[in-house]
Amino acid sequence: MANTDSDLPVQDFAVIDQRRGERTGYPEVVYCAGKTLDQAEAIIIRMRERGLPVLGTKADSALSERITARFPEAEYDALARTIAIGGLCPPEERQGLIAVVAAGTSDLGAAREAVRAAEFFGSKVELISDVGVAGIHRLFARLEDIRRANVIIAAAGMEGALAGVIAGLVSVPVIALPTSVGYGAAFGGVSALLGMLTSCAPGISVVNIDNGFGAGYQANLINKLAARPPKEKP
Repeated sequence: MANTDSDLPVQDFAVIDQRRGERTGYPEVVYCAGKTLDQAEAIIIRMRERGLPVLGTKADSALSERITARFPEAEYDALARTIAIGGLCPPEERQGLIAVVAAGTSDLGAAREAVRAAEFFGSKVELISDVGVAGIHRLFARLEDIRRANVIIAAAGMEGALAGVIAGLVSVPVIALPTSVGYGAAFGGVSALLGMLTSCAPGISVVNIDNGFGAGYQANLINKLAARPPKEKP
């Protein structure tokens, strides 16, 4: 199928949807894993040449070195594995509030990816870490902070119980983010994923294993709806 005027070819391996922001409100994001360094770099450069804000996910340090050398304003988060250049708005104009709650320190990579994605798209985010159910008193100590948010992301591995516990304590949507943390029978996050999918607590939606970007994107959509004034009736 022929490219449309919204398509931006990059050599012979990529086609950037440069008008996605006009249709959806949010630009295309670069998933860097599985691409060569040259491919990922070329895509990011082409996007910046057209003035598009760039969020690269699952990016390694080798790619970050290339990008920050060319674009000094680029921000690389090694734990989140994200590269951000620009964004939809400056930090002082971010809206609403999202709480990203990580069960343990080992879950912070996926949690931070969710934070960086939601911030890139214009949401205020508070990261609350190491409040898993093994020390549930720590969760209760931060409960009022968590309840301030319009939407909550619960990142957890092992059995993934955190999302269900939080959903039983709050009145806002909870996005469950399973992580690939845990011993053998955790099956690289499958146990957490299934536990979150089968939780008896209502109000939970679930993204894929380690998909911090997906959780942050969805949370941003919900948060922006909550922060937006209601539409007037026709």
